Amino acid sequence: MAQQPKRKQPRHEEIADLLRAKIDDGALAPGEKLPSEKHLLEEYGVSLTTMRAALDTLKAEGLIASRQGSGITVREFRPLRRPAIQRLSKEAWLSGKSIWDGDLEDRPWRVDVEVDEVPAPTRVAQLFGVESGQPMCRRSRRFFVDDRPVQLAASYLPAGLVAGTRITEKDTGPGGLYRRLAELGCEPVRFREEVRARMPRPSEVELLGLMPGTPVLEIVRIAATADGEVVEVNDMLLDAGSYILDYVFSS
Repeated sequence: MAQQPKRKQPRHEEIADLLRAKIDDGALAPGEKLPSEKHLLEEYGVSLTTMRAALDTLKAEGLIASRQGSGITVREFRPLRRPAIQRLSKEAWLSGKSIWDGDLEDRPWRVDVEVDEVPAPTRVAQLFGVESGQPMCRRSRRFFVDDRPVQLAASYLPAGLVAGTRITEKDTGPGGLYRRLAELGCEPVRFREEVRARMPRPSEVELLGLMPGTPVLEIVRIAATADGEVVEVNDMLLDAGSYILDYVFSS
């Protein structure tokens, strides 16, 4: 069979590769302003359309951002490293720490919380093994790091189980809801996470302040007791440009 000719790389992709390499090796540092369009056009000898296509590629990857009156700069935000296994260690939340403490490296963060009671959505009900519409306590959160939204999350817990506890309040107290569940005799010891990537919906773009073309990571965590009773379903949505998922296993 005849070998297919190699595809010639479009010029805007070549320029995007060159600028990306400068960002990766630190020649263009976080927060640094890119040269003006005029300078870039002269340096690379291309049309304005080609140059803007290259810059749009880097914007879609979340590497650069444009601000009114500030030109185009290299994004300053450092990705969050999410140690998916270690962060759920019960030693942490039994000692009063938040499972978020392992993600942040002492960076400033805050969370907006809303708590309400809702009928279980079909998918959530399936994971709990109950009929759709069963009453659930829903804890909806939007997490900010360095004053930037990075994650949306909604935890569902059986309303009857957590009624009258701090789990139904905005502040669940030291150790968070997992410690409160342990105090109820429903300590979660088995966790499963399902991860998939997708493009965000318009409302999610707005809530997370996403750059055009930025995907999201949807993580559904199911927490169960030693007897296999599901006590929480947590549906999380992460800005894929803000996270590194870190998995460490023993053979």
